[in-house]
Amino acid sequence: MLFHSCCDVRPEVAAFESYEPGLSIAEIAERYGLSRVIKMASNENPLGVSPCVRQIIADKACEAFRYPQSGNPRLVKTLAAHCGVDASRICIGNGSDEIIDLLFRIRCVPGVHNAVAFRPCFGIYPTQARMAGVELRQTPLRPDFSFDFEALLSLVDENTTLAFVTSPDNPSGRIADVEELEKLARALPPACLLIVDEAYTEFAGPEHSLLGRLDSLPNVALIRTFSKVYGLAGLRIGYGILPPALADYMWRVRLPFSLNILAEEAALAALDDAEFRDQTVSLVRRGRALLSEELAAMGCEVLPSMSNFVMFRPAPEAITAKALHGELLRRGIIIRALGGYHLPDWLRVSVGTDEENQLFLQYTREILGA
Repeated sequence: MLFHSCCDVRPEVAAFESYEPGLSIAEIAERYGLSRVIKMASNENPLGVSPCVRQIIADKACEAFRYPQSGNPRLVKTLAAHCGVDASRICIGNGSDEIIDLLFRIRCVPGVHNAVAFRPCFGIYPTQARMAGVELRQTPLRPDFSFDFEALLSLVDENTTLAFVTSPDNPSGRIADVEELEKLARALPPACLLIVDEAYTEFAGPEHSLLGRLDSLPNVALIRTFSKVYGLAGLRIGYGILPPALADYMWRVRLPFSLNILAEEAALAALDDAEFRDQTVSLVRRGRALLSEELAAMGCEVLPSMSNFVMFRPAPEAITAKALHGELLRRGIIIRALGGYHLPDWLRVSVGTDEENQLFLQYTREILGA
């Protein structure tokens, strides 16, 4: 197409709508005149940031004028040891979003190749597919939000180069069976890479990951993040565990300094702080069980979750999801409405601290009782 102005853009860009972030604490406090607002909407770490990480950021702040070391070799080596893989498999990004974006741009020829995923899915998959000029084919999850791998396979053809599965899934929290994932990987055509997005894997446990099987599955990549269990969402640190040849290409095209020097230091400190990680997992699993049990006791439909959040639907005869969401906001509790996922009858609540969980349950019980 011909451009006629310096402000003309590609058709894919012109069709984009602005990202709508979740409601902020400040926004809700001002709207309702509240002195305290609890955010349980974005699947953030309920314990915040590790004290060790806070200290290392303070100690290293004076080095912020320096560029980080190209290739982040210390973090690559540490991550490889942490995951039990060769360092040639590791690629680090500015959040896992950058890894996903690069996979589309590296593996897909615009207008030729396609990718497949379930619906609903992480919003970055469709946006970056569109930016790359790549068709994203989607099949719905089953009515109970479990994975229909046969349906996903039915979308695959000789031009499919990427297949995405999020496990544990968002927003449902459901986990994919590792045997079924391996079966899917082996059923894909040789040119198709299976990407398992494991942003929440630490809350499920290592037995639910394909990490230990990668040597026998050459067409599998895993994506992980420091945003959840490590509490570093604001620093934007993600990484891929990839086939070595693909990781090499990622490093070649990745922006040279996409991970800033303080984020790298924070990631290294976070990996070294096993106590904080274990405390987070313990708190989340305890809170997840409590929220699931109590919401079910209130008559809500609750999906089984292996993540750090719970997806639920209030009984329609009691209250709509929209009304419950609004009443909780008035009381200073922010949870996630799922209209953006085309699930207007469902809500998602992140596991909070013990106090936050109890306050959410108290208010929900009051609203449903009313």
